[in-house]
Amino acid sequence: MDNVLFMALLATLFTWFVTMLGAMTVIFFKSVNNKIMNIMLGFASGVMIAASFWSLLQPAIEKAEKILDTPAYIVATFGFLSGAVFMWASDKTVSYTRQRLKKDTDETKEKRISRIFMLILSITLHNIPEGLAVGVAFGALNTTNYSNEALLGAISIAVGIALQNFPEGAAVSLPLRREGYSRKKSFFLGQASGMVEPVAGVLGACLVVYMETFLPFALSFAAGAMILVAVHELIPECQKNKQTAPYFSTAGIVGGFAVMMLLDVMLG
Repeated sequence: MDNVLFMALLATLFTWFVTMLGAMTVIFFKSVNNKIMNIMLGFASGVMIAASFWSLLQPAIEKAEKILDTPAYIVATFGFLSGAVFMWASDKTVSYTRQRLKKDTDETKEKRISRIFMLILSITLHNIPEGLAVGVAFGALNTTNYSNEALLGAISIAVGIALQNFPEGAAVSLPLRREGYSRKKSFFLGQASGMVEPVAGVLGACLVVYMETFLPFALSFAAGAMILVAVHELIPECQKNKQTAPYFSTAGIVGGFAVMMLLDVMLG
């Protein structure tokens, strides 16, 4: 059990670390290479879509059939929709704040800074369900005896979340730099948005470890959250400016799905 919690902590520390890397772009660059970012986000979305079924939904259904009286399809569907709705609510908070940031271009610097800090807060809240999803995936290892399939699925979810955290870190630090903040302070505030993920990750793992009957719902919840992130955020983002390189980001999506499917089926 302790090993599972420690692994969840390490995984979410990794997702936080990638947020730090994204925030670090403010030190070295004024912008990020779009082609590299597109294929990374595409690959991450493909991995997350595949992992959502083979590493989360399928085990959730199998576990629900064994330990719960409620039909497995009800538990899986309710958990999946709950995860998607929860992530949608956090995403709406981020979207609303970003829209506020774009309005009133003639406003004072103090108001712009205030709205940037609102963005930091909203992205921080947005990271909580992502940390929970990673923690749940690793917490599930406590009941699957560290099978290769389950471990691979948990790692893939952590990697997928980490890759999409990279632009979020940059999305905070770069605007702060443009408003006159020092590179050091812009970096610090950018990476701070990911600090909640290790806390949420350990919490998610604890819920699964100490409440086994919660596991099917938690796995389905994580799957719903992952699908929404992949479809609503990663895929549209990686498809931007695709005219210069048609199918470039799409190849990343297909490749990520194929790699995850191959590994899950081969090791499962």
